Amino acid sequence: MLGTSLFLASVAGAQEQDADLAKQLSNPIASLISVPFQFNYDSGYGPAEGDKAFVNVQPVVPISLNEDWNLISRTILPIAWQNDVVGASGTQFGLGDITQSLFFSPKTPGPGGIIWGVGPVFLLPTATDSELGGGKWGAGPTGVALKQDGPWTVGFLANHIWSFAGNDDRADINSTFLQPFVSYTTADAWTFTLNTESTYNWESDEWSVPINATLSKLVKFGKQPVSLSAGVRYWVDSPPGGPDGFGVRVGVTFLFPAK
Repeated sequence: MLGTSLFLASVAGAQEQDADLAKQLSNPIASLISVPFQFNYDSGYGPAEGDKAFVNVQPVVPISLNEDWNLISRTILPIAWQNDVVGASGTQFGLGDITQSLFFSPKTPGPGGIIWGVGPVFLLPTATDSELGGGKWGAGPTGVALKQDGPWTVGFLANHIWSFAGNDDRADINSTFLQPFVSYTTADAWTFTLNTESTYNWESDEWSVPINATLSKLVKFGKQPVSLSAGVRYWVDSPPGGPDGFGVRVGVTFLFPAK
């Protein structure tokens, strides 16, 4: 009986640890190294009804600055394939532009349990094809604020990027990104997430508004924790020639908790 009790306690402890890791993934500035690979597919681009598929490689690396502050590095590197997204423009494949965010975040939550971080965001013109990027260097501010209460996480991430250098023949970038999000994590490490990743282009006065609904599960391969996710997206609004209808998203995230 004692052996059974110890086994059940060990299982319960491992399950609680998995649920805690899954909940940390809902926090964009958690003190946790993670490496997500996120596959996206959308269609309905332009008069040719083109389509686009891309994998975002999104490593998150926390750096301890001192006893009170962390610096969180969040990188988005897109690897894209697209076909006829601008009329009969053919097929392109390669790297897109990198978005690099740095958040200075207190290690202890603020009043009311608010977790927050602010810092700069940079846009790097790393696209290997002119159709896969904007051809501009950009920079601006970014910030995130959230609260985690029991199984719930509710928060908001935003940034604004202005272009300041690059190809003079390409359009200037003056863009606001808004990402409100809410998620619920169960005791057995399932997470249900709803968010929007909306962008407003101040140069053309146009919105892009996808609504994402995602389900993820934290599992372990040996001792390696991994989060597997899948979801759907609906485009509430997009610029003329942009995607429409439904899209899909699947992902795998490798987690590297502090030992």
